[in-house]
Amino acid sequence: MSFFEIFLQNILNTTWLEITAVAFGLASVWFAKKENILVYPTGIVSVLIYVYICFFAKLYADMGINFFYFLMSVYGWYMWTRKDTRSERLKITRSSFQEHIFGILAGVLLFLLLSYILRNFTDSDVPWWDSLTTAIFIVAMWLMARKKIDNWTAWMAGNLISVPLYFYKGLVFTSFQYLVFLILAIAGYIEWDRKLKARAQAAQA
Repeated sequence: MSFFEIFLQNILNTTWLEITAVAFGLASVWFAKKENILVYPTGIVSVLIYVYICFFAKLYADMGINFFYFLMSVYGWYMWTRKDTRSERLKITRSSFQEHIFGILAGVLLFLLLSYILRNFTDSDVPWWDSLTTAIFIVAMWLMARKKIDNWTAWMAGNLISVPLYFYKGLVFTSFQYLVFLILAIAGYIEWDRKLKARAQAAQA
């Protein structure tokens, strides 16, 4: 069977539930790119559906991360709408050196912990890759909730791995979604970087 025959067969086997999750997921990333608060309600719908989908696909770490996404979406929703003592909302910033170190260490520790759990306590057939994407996305979600531009770099890395992973698991629409996510992550970084530079120029004027 050729690649295109497999691709077509997977499309025909795609459920409406997965299509719905993909649609809301894409909308969520688009709103994130635009720095729009709708990133969170649309994202919540998508991740709750994926908790269900990932359980039956035996992607247990991804099931867990989608539940974590739900919790972080609530946190991010709060962070993006709250105002500080000067009545200003959270602004886009770059991570400090300490935040970079924390993110890297957190990602490594999460990867080691998740891979151990998946290899020893589940029937996952892709424990290493599942754990790697999960660790990367957890860090990315935390960075996004705090409006750090570096969140887009983490999303790029995780999306790049997720495209072949989900295709391998037969979730072709989700695989396609991560390809679009990759493109949107690149566009998101460019747009947030433009906003950062514009704000810096305005401050110097």
